[in-house]
Amino acid sequence: MHSPFEENVNSRTLYVGNLDPSVSEELLMALFSQMGPCRNCKIIHEPSSDPYAFIEFAEHQPAANALLAMNKRLVMGREIKVNWATTSASGINKVDTSKHFHIFVGDLAPELDQNALREAFSPFGEISEIKIAKFTDTQKPKGYCFISFTNQSDAETAITSMNGQWLGTRKIRTNWATRKGPNNEPITSTRNRDSHNIQYGQESSSSKLDFNEVWNRTSDKNTTVYFGNCGDVSEDLVRSCFEPYGKIIEIRIFKEKGYAFVRFATKENACQSICHLHGSDVHGYTVKCGWGRDESNNTGNNVSNYGSGMNNQNYKNNQYDSVS
Repeated sequence: MHSPFEENVNSRTLYVGNLDPSVSEELLMALFSQMGPCRNCKIIHEPSSDPYAFIEFAEHQPAANALLAMNKRLVMGREIKVNWATTSASGINKVDTSKHFHIFVGDLAPELDQNALREAFSPFGEISEIKIAKFTDTQKPKGYCFISFTNQSDAETAITSMNGQWLGTRKIRTNWATRKGPNNEPITSTRNRDSHNIQYGQESSSSKLDFNEVWNRTSDKNTTVYFGNCGDVSEDLVRSCFEPYGKIIEIRIFKEKGYAFVRFATKENACQSICHLHGSDVHGYTVKCGWGRDESNNTGNNVSNYGSGMNNQNYKNNQYDSVS
C-alpha cells in the first residue's frame, strides 16, 4: 500500500487542507514555524470548497518533521490534512494525489458542493481531493465528480456503501475511476477489472461543444441521443457510457448499422452526455453523439421513431462534426 507521505528529499513545501475558514496565514505560520523556519505561507480560497494552504520551509527536514507532527491535528475544531505539495505544469503547488485511489460519483444533484460531498464520504477514510466536473463556459455542474482517497480499502468501502444511496435529491452512482498515465494510457486505481472505469481528470475532446448551443438544436421535450461510430455496439457498452449522466429510460441498438439511441429521463442529462461523450475514445473508436429524432413531433400512435431520422436531412443537421 502506498504511503501518503512518500517524499522527495528536496521537497520543502507542504499542502495543508481541510482548514476552517477562520484560520489565518499568521496562525499557520505560528504553528508550523515551531518545526523550523518557514519562508512563506499562502491560503487559497476557492468557491464551494474548503480553504487550503501551502507552507514553504527553508529546509527539507523541518518540513518533513512538520508533516508528521501536524497531520490530523485539530486546528480551530477541524482535523487538518498535511501532505507534500507538488508542482503542476502551470507552476502552481498542489497536493500530489497521483498515487491515491480515485472513485467516480455520478448522478449528482446540482445543489451538492464540495463541503456536502466531503461530509458524506469522509466517514469512510481520509479524502485528499474532490473534483466536481463543471462546464467551462457556465460553471454549471455536469452531474458527476471524482473523489480521491489516500487508502485503497477506504475507497473500496465508499464505493460499496454509497452506490445507489440518496445524496441530496438524487440516488448517486459510485465506481472506480481511472487516471491518465505518463504515456496517456488509462491506469486503474485497483486490480478490480470487472467494474466500469470512468476516466479520471481527463476531459474528452467533446468539451469543445457548447452546452447552450447543443441544447438549442432541438425542442425542450427531446431527450433522445444518437450514439454512433462505436464499433461493436452492445447494450452493456451503451449503458456503461451513458449511465453516469442520468436516468436512462430506453436503449435501442441497431447492431448491424453500428449505432444506438439512448432516451434519458431529462433533456439536461441527454445534453450533458452529448457534450461530454462526442469525440471521445471508446474502445479505440472516436464516437459521435447528437440529438435523435424529436419524438414530440410524432403524429402516430406512440410508435417509436428511433433510427428513422438517419435518412432524414433534419436529423443530420443535429449531428456534429468530429472534434479533433
